[in-house]
Amino acid sequence: MAGGGGPDMEVSDEELMRRAGLRQPQEVCGISSAIVVDNIPEVGKERLAKLEAVVMKIMSRFGTIVGKPYFPIDDNGVTRGYVFLEYRNEKEARSAVETANGYRLDKSHIFTVNLLTDFQKYMDLPDEFTPPEPAEYTREENLRAWLQNNDAHDQYAVLYKGGEGCSIFTNTPNEPVPVHEKDYWTDKYVKWSPQGTYIASLHAQGVILWGGENFSRKRRLFHPNVQMIDFSPCERYMVTFNGAPDHDTDPQAVIIWDVRTGEKLRAFNGQQHKEWPIFKWNFDGSLFARMTENVISVYEAPGCNLLGKESLIIRGVRYFSWSPTDNIIAYWTPEESQVPARVALMELPSRIEIRTMNLFSVADCKIVWHGQGDYLAVKVDRFINNRKKATVANFEVFRMREKQIPVEKLELKDTVQGFAWEPHGTKFAIIHEPQAAHGVSVSFYEMAADKLKHIKTLEKKPVSHIFWSPQGQFVVLAGLKQSNGVFEFYDTSDMTLMNVTEHLMATDVEWDPTGRYVVSQVSWWMQKVDTGYIVWSQQGRLLQRHSVDRFCQLLWRPRPKTLLADEEVKRIKRDRKEYSKIFEVKDRMTHSKASKALVERRRRLMSDFTEYRRRVESEITEAQRKELRGGMDQEDGEFDEEIVEYLVNVDEVILK
Repeated sequence: MAGGGGPDMEVSDEELMRRAGLRQPQEVCGISSAIVVDNIPEVGKERLAKLEAVVMKIMSRFGTIVGKPYFPIDDNGVTRGYVFLEYRNEKEARSAVETANGYRLDKSHIFTVNLLTDFQKYMDLPDEFTPPEPAEYTREENLRAWLQNNDAHDQYAVLYKGGEGCSIFTNTPNEPVPVHEKDYWTDKYVKWSPQGTYIASLHAQGVILWGGENFSRKRRLFHPNVQMIDFSPCERYMVTFNGAPDHDTDPQAVIIWDVRTGEKLRAFNGQQHKEWPIFKWNFDGSLFARMTENVISVYEAPGCNLLGKESLIIRGVRYFSWSPTDNIIAYWTPEESQVPARVALMELPSRIEIRTMNLFSVADCKIVWHGQGDYLAVKVDRFINNRKKATVANFEVFRMREKQIPVEKLELKDTVQGFAWEPHGTKFAIIHEPQAAHGVSVSFYEMAADKLKHIKTLEKKPVSHIFWSPQGQFVVLAGLKQSNGVFEFYDTSDMTLMNVTEHLMATDVEWDPTGRYVVSQVSWWMQKVDTGYIVWSQQGRLLQRHSVDRFCQLLWRPRPKTLLADEEVKRIKRDRKEYSKIFEVKDRMTHSKASKALVERRRRLMSDFTEYRRRVESEITEAQRKELRGGMDQEDGEFDEEIVEYLVNVDEVILK
């Protein structure tokens, strides 16, 4: 080296690289960024340009393709069914292999994508088979661990800071217990799966599914600019929507995914649909359907092929809905010329109409299923005054479990603003505004064994929404948004008003899955001040109040359907008084422990403050104190004395 250093001063290249914090360049295979896409259409020279454009459009989503794709051609000038592509680097190539493998171009062509370097690996396999070493057993996370909580406490997700923060809490009677917290968990919003197994987060590149005790990443579904998501009731499938333009050969707006494997099952166009969800699932997730003009298309899962040879052609169909417990769809068609409007029930896959009803002077219909599929309510808006004005005339209520499906008619002739079935029961509630009165009324009805029975009407109520407990019986009548945030809690077993509360500017209400708690929220997405949420008991007693910075949403974690038989559930309800004694003792112990913990916490804080004050006082000298008082000594200084009087009480004596 320069400077006359001897051999002992020589430093190797490896040592210089190590000291500089650099790694020595490694030899890289020139084909590590190349891939092979198999199972593409075999076409002649006249269609090669179109095939190249389609392949480039699809594969360019996963990275930047370098150069032109290479299509091997046989002696007849026809492509051999595979193509070679090269990306900028190996990372993009591997991303294309992971994401595009299994891509369905059409029914006959499903892509198989591999790295070009993998072919050499497969060619170098030994002639004799050597059984691999058995992999060490890895225990999978319990995806339903939260159900093992001894006190059956539920969890909920909170999105705050305008969407920048997201936390999972366990709800306890005194205060929520943090379970998991993460910043920038999502770019838009989060959503629980129907049975609570996963929580999905939306991102610019697609959707991520999280689950397990530590909420680790389980699946990643690549769908750029995804806007909306929806699960099947069985949680096995997911539908994603990103609003991409319709394309005849390469639809990308709507994609059906297999949640267990992350496999893309099929893509559909979505521009012609104006409501979400585009696809509606039957009760067990085996069928899904969508509606276009005059057509209802029903598909089977997981194949995503049409049920039968063709779609249902129903002239003028406006709306349809699945029964929540049976393979039955309800739909309605409007009047046309001399043909009346019609509501029909069709059983699938037989396509037999099991019940129809003709309606006249119809402006619109709304179809609402009972949660257990026992009843179907059709709200009919009828024309009056020569079709110049529409008003609600009646409800048609179908008894689905009775022979020939009889129909009950309820005539209101009022403007209806809301309707809701009791989830587990036979009641329903209607918000309506009588024409001859000022104010809103809420009426409760019951589907008795022989007739439709009116229970009670509450008049002049500040109500805009009805929220039934998931278990039935209890209901919250809420005035949301511009209705002053008034909440009335009712027990519908005897129509007792349990409490009247208030949450100003409340925007949402969410019952927990067990029906023990209800949450009112002020979302930052709708209101920019006083955001947060309040937890109430089912009787309307305030339990917790939380002010949260830019609070966006609170979502209770759903619970799967109980495994108990109906007879066992009825027995537990019948013996509820015996269980309640045990729970009351446990609740008192819980509150006692909580009160003791609170006292201990306050004592600890006071002790810490006293110690801090003593330490600071010992560090500051008298001279420093005098300097802080502007050089004035407390003993010889002049102070103004001020007397403050407080009114303690007032005794009022009446003299006769």
